[in-house]
Order: sequence, then C-alpha cells, then structure tokens
Amino acid sequence: MEEHETWEALDQYFSEKLHAFDPVMDWVLEANEKAELPPIDVAPNQGKFLYLLAKLKGVKTILEIGTLGGYSSIWMARALPDDGRLVTLEFSEKHAAVAQSNMKKAGVDGKIDVIIGPALETLPTLKDKGFSSFDMIFIDADKPNNPHYLEWALKLSTPGTLIVGDNVVRNGNVLNKESDDPSIKGIRQFIHLLSEEPRIESTAIQTVGIKGYDGFVVGVVKK
Repeated sequence: MEEHETWEALDQYFSEKLHAFDPVMDWVLEANEKAELPPIDVAPNQGKFLYLLAKLKGVKTILEIGTLGGYSSIWMARALPDDGRLVTLEFSEKHAAVAQSNMKKAGVDGKIDVIIGPALETLPTLKDKGFSSFDMIFIDADKPNNPHYLEWALKLSTPGTLIVGDNVVRNGNVLNKESDDPSIKGIRQFIHLLSEEPRIESTAIQTVGIKGYDGFVVGVVKK
C-alpha cells in the first residue's frame, strides 16, 4: 500500500470507529460536490477536532473566516450551547448560498450568521453588528491574507480566545522561503507574526490523511 493510501485508510478507520454514523454531514459533502465547490473542506476527523476544541473550551461565540459550503461551520456550530453564535465570513455569494442550505439541512442555521463579502471588508463591520469579541476564531480562507486575518483575529479576541489556522504545511512547501507562491508567502508571514507576537502562545500540528499532507496552527491569546 502506498503511503498516501495508508493515510486515507487510517482516516477511514478512525472515522468508522470514533464517529457516529452521520448521514447529514455526508449529505453536506455531496451537496458541495454537486454544486461544484472546490473539494477543500476539512476532513471529517478534522471537523470533529474543531468540534472537540470548541467543546473543551466551552465556547459561546465563534468566528470563522472562510465558509465554503459550511462543512466546518456545521461541525463547530454543533459544539455551541443553545445561546451560542457562530459568525462565518464568505467571499462568494454562490458558496454562501450552498452553505446556508447545508446549515438549514443540519438544523444549525439558527445559530449561524453568514456574512458575504471580502473578509477584509466585513471584518471591520463586526463590532457594529454586535460582535466585539469571540471565544474561538478559525482562519481558513485565502492564504495570502493570513497575516491580515491574524491581525483582525487578535483585535477580536479576549484573553483565552482560541485561534486556529488551517493549511499551514501545504505538502511541506512552507519550508521554501524562496517560493513565489502567494499562499506560501502568506503562510510564512503568518507564522512569522505568530513567532513575534507577545499576545499569543501557539504551536503547529502536522497532519496526514485524505486531505494529503498539511497541518494546523493552534494558539491561545494570553491573559
């Protein structure tokens, strides 16, 4: 068995053993595929990882930068209490429409606000909309803007806020400091800012699986 086949088989094994049968989430992925959204949702075990982080932290408010079809949004919204709220920012009207349909199907649409537009334009409006800070922030949008998203995440944090950034390994290409790829440049700057930022403690976790070789950054805003 090839290495990547082993990764995928293990993801399948862990999902079968550790996740309850969930036809709704399978339906969401199928709906995203039918709508021809790019297949870049988090993997099921990564979705549950986000869910468990939110559960462990006992969060009541979540900000997600990058909605796509709402797969990760639904995972995190399920971890919220009845009075919890998730705000998710999506550039594409098409993606947002698919996501809203998926959220309704999953029964969590009442906990979620989908805000459409470029995130760097909608982020400054959140305080006026009544969202001055969040308990958890998930950054999973266009990677060249990751440094700007981190700056906004810190502005919208309080001590103890959990900040998670996705896709920070990219098959190891983030090591290439000479890369002209805007996504690699954005991630490297994102990591550099984290290394210099005194307000947050962070680490990175490499992952392999059905999404290939990648990883997360996880950080907590200091008191």
